[in-house]
Amino acid sequence: MVLNPVISKLSGKLVVLASASPRRLEILTNIGLRFEVVPSWFKETLDKTLFKTPYEYAVETAKQKALEVAQRMPFKHLKAPDIVIGADTVVTVDGLILEKPADKQDAYRMLSRLSGKEHSVFTGVAIVLCNEKEGELKIEYNVVDFYEETKVKFADLSEDMLWEYINSGEPMDKAGGYGIQALGGMLVEYVKGDFLNVVGFPLNHFCKQLGMIYNSPPESPAHKIKREDSTEAEGPWALVNSLSKCTENGENNQQSSNSDSAQDQNVVGPECAKCNNEGFPHKIVDLLDGFKASKTLFTASKLGVFDVLSDSEGLTLEEVADRIKASVLGTERLLDGAVSLGLLHRLRHGENTDQARRFLVSDSPLSLHGYILNCNDLVWPLFTHLESAVREGTNQYERAFGKKTENLFQDGYYKKDDVKMRFMNAMHSIAKVTGTDVATAFDLSQFKTACDVGGCTGAMAYEFTKAHPGLSVIVFDLPPVIEMRHHFQPKEQDDRVSFVAGDFFKDDLPKADLYILARILHDWSDDKVHELLRKVSKACTPGGGLLVSEIFLDEGRTRPSRALLQALSMTEGQQRSAVQYRDLLEEHGFTHVQTKYTDNLLDAMLFVKKDPNYTDCFYKVS
Repeated sequence: MVLNPVISKLSGKLVVLASASPRRLEILTNIGLRFEVVPSWFKETLDKTLFKTPYEYAVETAKQKALEVAQRMPFKHLKAPDIVIGADTVVTVDGLILEKPADKQDAYRMLSRLSGKEHSVFTGVAIVLCNEKEGELKIEYNVVDFYEETKVKFADLSEDMLWEYINSGEPMDKAGGYGIQALGGMLVEYVKGDFLNVVGFPLNHFCKQLGMIYNSPPESPAHKIKREDSTEAEGPWALVNSLSKCTENGENNQQSSNSDSAQDQNVVGPECAKCNNEGFPHKIVDLLDGFKASKTLFTASKLGVFDVLSDSEGLTLEEVADRIKASVLGTERLLDGAVSLGLLHRLRHGENTDQARRFLVSDSPLSLHGYILNCNDLVWPLFTHLESAVREGTNQYERAFGKKTENLFQDGYYKKDDVKMRFMNAMHSIAKVTGTDVATAFDLSQFKTACDVGGCTGAMAYEFTKAHPGLSVIVFDLPPVIEMRHHFQPKEQDDRVSFVAGDFFKDDLPKADLYILARILHDWSDDKVHELLRKVSKACTPGGGLLVSEIFLDEGRTRPSRALLQALSMTEGQQRSAVQYRDLLEEHGFTHVQTKYTDNLLDAMLFVKKDPNYTDCFYKVS
């Protein structure tokens, strides 16, 4: 085994684990490695937005933990280590990094996101080799870092199971809110990759790295790593890259550049913008340019750039300009901007990226084209008057469009067909992109009929019937909307979706086992919300269901920013947290069953109507 000769070569060396994790301690002890434990004082406050991938964040955190211990020990412990090992484990789902939960509610949010999904567990590891130079007071710190990824699939977790696990206390000191080696193992359907990596330390990969450091022959290419100045580093320290030199007097913390493969060793460069420019306001600068990026997307969509590039390949710049009816200079700069934003590839004069093909081409099944045009034509003008909106605390429809809100709504959306179509296209876009995640959030097999209140084009309803073969859905919306529905009908007709015209504030709601309110409640004033919920509660029989789909704020009302920024449009409604929606619905006789954070544009909550004759809820969550 590769580790045995390595252990003998570590004999007499001071090996330090820069972690207080009992799991990492146990893993390394079990292989016979002798080491001391010196927990790192490094505060894990790195800005995640500065890292392109989750594993880069984990690797850099591990490196900073190890370097902090390596540089502190000669002064605080009066001895210099030979090797310091740092590690950091993060759980990611759909690109979101989940670390240790702050409290039970945070653990609930994490585990709800993981429920029923495959996620990744990344552990970044840094091995710092400390080399005291003879005749010098300085210590040279050389860093080897790597990462390991393991895929884990959770079962669909019931509300009871979630809270039983959370109340056990186990999630509170675990990345992602679970420990696979203990009670958390009951939540897991399968693991692909290194199991110990999920526990907290990728032992196999670690052993291979030690083998490369201590067992590679002198002539091995691993002992010759190109410097950025094109010279070669040679000798026993070349493998770990003598470019990462941090002295004990504080000249420290250059960040490594990560390789594309989990099996490749990283080479640390002499400069690092993230670490050497920690005082530079990267996030603020990104925000300064944010409006330019949005308007570039809006303009490219409105001029049909993505459609033109989808329809024809190999167009010249002049041909693209002609087709979008724009100047050659303006087209060139627009395409350059789209390339810089990752919307186009730099092939001749642009080629759609995969995401552009899926979401920006107007006739793609999941196109956001309609919603983007709505943002450009309606939301953008409103936000140009944001200062006035904030000062006055009112929406700016009259300044932006010359009409009061209610007049714009009637004259714009429901009098002019082109504006009405634009609005319906926007709602259709959102429903298509979010529909599958919302429709599959819960087991709805006990419900046979549903009513999608304010269901617009029926896009969400069709996703529900696809996900639940025994369910039929009535779409209930205003007469002008129902009249226009034929523009949005899917190619394959589904007779389980029907349409009924009516005003959900004035008319009786159709009878159904389940009512769906998707992107409805946040739009209206509290009085209107209570009025609507009273109608839903009256129509819903005991044991019937209500599914609410909105953007759910966290309890501190700090994220997601998308919801908080949307609120700046100063509509009469408001954004709420999941707890606020739960309390709101309980006022109208509904019991909360389950919450699902989808990591899509909308989350979902399921409620059941209480039976006044019984105290228990009989809805079963699978």
